[in-house]
Amino acid sequence: MGDLVTARLVLHPMTVSEAERVVAGGSDSSVRWAPGYPTDGDVLAARRFLATCASTGDPQPFGNYEIRRREDGQAIGGLGFHGPADANGSVTIGYGLIPSARGKGYASEALRKLLLFARARGATRVKGDADHDNIASQHVMMAAGMRPAGHDERVRYFEIAWTDTMANTDPRS
Repeated sequence: MGDLVTARLVLHPMTVSEAERVVAGGSDSSVRWAPGYPTDGDVLAARRFLATCASTGDPQPFGNYEIRRREDGQAIGGLGFHGPADANGSVTIGYGLIPSARGKGYASEALRKLLLFARARGATRVKGDADHDNIASQHVMMAAGMRPAGHDERVRYFEIAWTDTMANTDPRS
């Protein structure tokens, strides 16, 4: 599977060897990581990806993606799916950026691309959540076209859903 490309980013499908490097916290000379990458969230996502690969095989296209800047190729974060689509076509996403990359619109740009990608691969609903005090993440999901879908004592839930007539359209429409 190839990279997903946006105006400023490359969303690179993570391989097992790349996930192992993230978990180990060390890169080799061919890997370009921005200072601060990987974050604890990236390591957690890489561990989940490796566990999935070990138990059921590579989940692509509903796997993990490394977010890289096109201008310098450096990894600045990650995003991906928490697993394949369920029987109703619903998937759950997560994402994160290193602190120095936040506030530049990268997360919304990456999420918009991932939402379009999920829809093109048959997903009918994408869900995500953010802690109540994580206003920035809530803004990212709304900027990408997701809408509030409820809350509990800890988090606010967001989602976007499509009908067949909306296939391959911009998620914000």
